[in-house]
Amino acid sequence: MKQLLTGNEAIARGAWEAGVCFASAYPGTPSTEITEAIAGYGEVNAEWAPNEKVALEVGIGAALGGVRTLVCMKHVGLNVAADPFCTLSYTGISAGLVLICADDPAMHSSQNEQDNRYYARLAKVPMLEPSTSQEAKDFVKLAFEMSEKFDTPVMVRVTTRISHSRGIVELKPRKSLARKVFKPDPKKYVMVPSNARMRHRVVVERQKNIAEYGEKSPINAIEPGKGDIGVVSAGVAYQYAREVFPQAHFLKIGLSNPLPKEMVRKFAKGKKKIYVVEELEPFMEEQIAAMGIAVEGKSRLPEIDELNPDVVRDGFVKKRKPHKADVVEGLPNRPPNLCPGCPHRGLFSAIKPLKLVIFGDIGCYTLSVLPPLSTHDSCVCMGASIGMSHGYSKVGGNTTQKSVGVLGDSTFMHSGLTGVMEMAYNKGSNTVIILDNRTTAMTGGQNHPGTARTLKGEDTVSLNLEEVCRALGVKRVFRVNPFEVKATREVVKREVSIEEPSVVISTAPCPLIFKVKSAPLAVDADKCKECGACLKINCPALTKRGEKAFIVDYLCNGCGVCGQICPFDAIGVPASK
Repeated sequence: MKQLLTGNEAIARGAWEAGVCFASAYPGTPSTEITEAIAGYGEVNAEWAPNEKVALEVGIGAALGGVRTLVCMKHVGLNVAADPFCTLSYTGISAGLVLICADDPAMHSSQNEQDNRYYARLAKVPMLEPSTSQEAKDFVKLAFEMSEKFDTPVMVRVTTRISHSRGIVELKPRKSLARKVFKPDPKKYVMVPSNARMRHRVVVERQKNIAEYGEKSPINAIEPGKGDIGVVSAGVAYQYAREVFPQAHFLKIGLSNPLPKEMVRKFAKGKKKIYVVEELEPFMEEQIAAMGIAVEGKSRLPEIDELNPDVVRDGFVKKRKPHKADVVEGLPNRPPNLCPGCPHRGLFSAIKPLKLVIFGDIGCYTLSVLPPLSTHDSCVCMGASIGMSHGYSKVGGNTTQKSVGVLGDSTFMHSGLTGVMEMAYNKGSNTVIILDNRTTAMTGGQNHPGTARTLKGEDTVSLNLEEVCRALGVKRVFRVNPFEVKATREVVKREVSIEEPSVVISTAPCPLIFKVKSAPLAVDADKCKECGACLKINCPALTKRGEKAFIVDYLCNGCGVCGQICPFDAIGVPASK
């Protein structure tokens, strides 16, 4: 049986076919759909974790508990999980453990463009790179076999185009596996220095054995062609290179760490030129060059953004002629925007007049950096807003310009708790605003520990943000309704003026996820003075008809923020006819 699947769906299918019984992840584009898909298989216990570090640690426990385990995250998530990841390489596993890491070249939904192939090399963990949906499924199954064969976690690296592109996939039945019994072995699993020193030797030897495996495995393949040009490539870049060099000799890499060096030497013999086609960093190119083989790669290709056939062709063959479809003249820019009725718009409309330094975070609310809202001054990583606002206040920043740290409810649970603990413990004077919209909105509305629902849709406990903040040592904790603009502004204004730590929880559900909608508003053209104040909240439903403000009724969510912003009381619910 064959089916059209995205790479993410194929990964989930491969894990199910491999006999996986447990999966854990924190949602993050482009990896989110893997865990959502695998949760649909009844045999798999799938969970959303509060963050990627916890997801991997829970996965380690499940693997030691004797079942094959899948852990998924996006590239920056591995930064969070790097601590257990690097040491897990030392301890090894019991049942197979596979880590899916999805890189995001061109930063479609990410704050950086890091190349996580280097994490595999750092931790001396084998890494596979599929180039199609079929390979995504097959490589995951192979990864579990390798994990158990070599007693190691195995990393499967995908990129955005593999995750979200569809391809024909041949489906197979599920493998039935008996649960393994955990065998206590402190010298193997307890990484005190004396044990870790011995285990590091094991890791180095294991890496040699995996390298020998890669030299013989069909996952790395020499594909003969014509002429004297050889191309080395992996992942989706292989597909682009194949299109540009249809007649060339190819070394298709599936196991990119460790690189099959003897196969590379064999492939390079007799070739006039060796090209390496890879996205982002020169990961393979540098290793091949270090072997003394003349190679060309990043001298012709960019180290930033995604590749595509045209970019590869421009780099290695010749500049293409501009195509009419490349640029369409006259189209307006369409930057991303907060949805109509988004409570974040109310919150930022409330605090913008206060002229605060706003240390932001990762989430939908980061879109408020765009004009005309223009209310973010920083965005670094998950949870950083709290620590940055605390540091700013500790060096006297708040004496010249008051600041706040702003983050969402899911981000707070991901990595904000320790920041609140920090500012309370170290007697900070900063204010943190938690935007509680009851979901992980940016990645599509996934549940988290504050939503009272699990990934499987089961009822569970709900984290009380007020109680948590008070338990962490913050005495001043207040809830506000962001749609009450003036009242919200007064609370924030009061709190930033007080020299002690405080938390303001802006509470209103995401209208897109919870289908919240009130009667649409309208502009009274007779009262409208054409001042444009309402347009500065950047609501998609607000536009202009002539010089007057106008509300597109089918886009309006009825949240009422624009009516509160209007200084002439020109916006409200239209009178019934």
